[in-house]
Amino acid sequence: MRHSRPSARILLIAVLSLGAGCLPVSGPSPEAPIPSATAPETSATSLPARTVFAPGELVPYLAKSGDTLPAIAAHFNTTLEELREANPDLPATVTTLPKGFPLQVPAYYSPLTGKPFQILPDSEFVAGPSAAGFDLRREIQRRPGFLATLSDYAYERERPAWEVVEVVSRNYSLHPRMLLALLEHQSHALSKPVATETDRSYPLGYADPRWRGLFRQLVWAAERLSDGYYGWRAGTLREIESADGLLVHPDPWQNSGTVGLQLLFAGIYEKTGFDLAVSPDGFQRSYHALWGDPFQYESDLFPANLQQPPLALPFSLGQIWDFTGGPHFSWGTSLPLGALDFAPPAVEGGCATSMVWIAAPAPGVITRSEEATVILDLDGDGDDRTGWSLFFFHVAAQDRVVVGKSVEQGDLLGHPSCEGGRSTGTHFHLARRYNGEWLPAGGPMPFALDGWVAREGSEPYQGTLTKGSKVVLACTCSTAENRILYEFP
Repeated sequence: MRHSRPSARILLIAVLSLGAGCLPVSGPSPEAPIPSATAPETSATSLPARTVFAPGELVPYLAKSGDTLPAIAAHFNTTLEELREANPDLPATVTTLPKGFPLQVPAYYSPLTGKPFQILPDSEFVAGPSAAGFDLRREIQRRPGFLATLSDYAYERERPAWEVVEVVSRNYSLHPRMLLALLEHQSHALSKPVATETDRSYPLGYADPRWRGLFRQLVWAAERLSDGYYGWRAGTLREIESADGLLVHPDPWQNSGTVGLQLLFAGIYEKTGFDLAVSPDGFQRSYHALWGDPFQYESDLFPANLQQPPLALPFSLGQIWDFTGGPHFSWGTSLPLGALDFAPPAVEGGCATSMVWIAAPAPGVITRSEEATVILDLDGDGDDRTGWSLFFFHVAAQDRVVVGKSVEQGDLLGHPSCEGGRSTGTHFHLARRYNGEWLPAGGPMPFALDGWVAREGSEPYQGTLTKGSKVVLACTCSTAENRILYEFP
């Protein structure tokens, strides 16, 4: 028995050194019964006791799916160097740690640390594999709540409520089940037949006239949810401020999905209301009344040591393009900084029509082609919520590739444009997702295109692409310093 843990660790180290394989799709997603008037009890277990530890004291930590060493170091207020010194058998290069990987972490205590209660697993936060069998429209229409009759203007047209929720879920890659549970928790939108004017105007409870209506409420929520989730995932989020100015530091052992919800509720409630919302009697109770324990759907979003598949530059061989945007927001203005921008060099400012082609960086299947968006599913199963996918935005409607088409590397996808959202010039926007989760363009697993590796700058849209000794600097200009030639091998 005394050798069981070291042997398991040796096995996990071997997995980290070899790299990552594929993930299974998550567990069942049954159709839940209509909730009763009284919500069932949650299945929360007793919470672990947290004690004040001495500066630099080694504390045990079991990695969560998707954890990286820089993020763990940030959560415990230590450094990457100290963390590696305490765990000398870790490979020199490792991206994501396997779930349950044992670490000794030299921790530095933070006051005002939040509760360790976990509200929601990460796989119920992002629109990943467990969202595949969820019928959002039917879930809304089969319930008696006012959401079924609500509509709002979103992305240039009036849409029924189910479509409004769907488009926000799809664009931000947030789980639709979570968004519906939020609407139920905040205004009983799924169970209350008659809505008040306040319910209709502010169904998520954020009473700011600038964010009036279902669509704007959801966008406001999606931005905060994403900032919380990806800020914690990357280790850049250190504290949360409630609506009355009180601070809380998330528990170092906390998961990203819970921190995303904590940041959302902190923007709505003062400390007392916040504490209730993030407790077992808050949001999770509302979720439980709709679909049962959220942790029954939990799955690991990331394997050990995930590696990006080989990707070519997103244009044709022999062409020159401008690198106009370093790591910046994948969608909206929220984290992560996962996207890169490219523009044809003939277009310098302004929204001129371009007939230059965007090309597929890898083979796959087109799963979306609408509203200036193209999504390329790299694992070929036709579902971009599973495995690797590439997200292209500002793709012109003219000549855009059709949904369902299988493409090879180098096949033509469409033309760069100013279509879709705000844009100061003709270009296209490119980001990555894995199992529904946006990936930062920098960090432990940087965006790499034909050997050009992305690095973040000091601000969004800044940064570089580096290939050997060659470096190009992101710039909304067209000069020799930001041009990339896709050279013939």
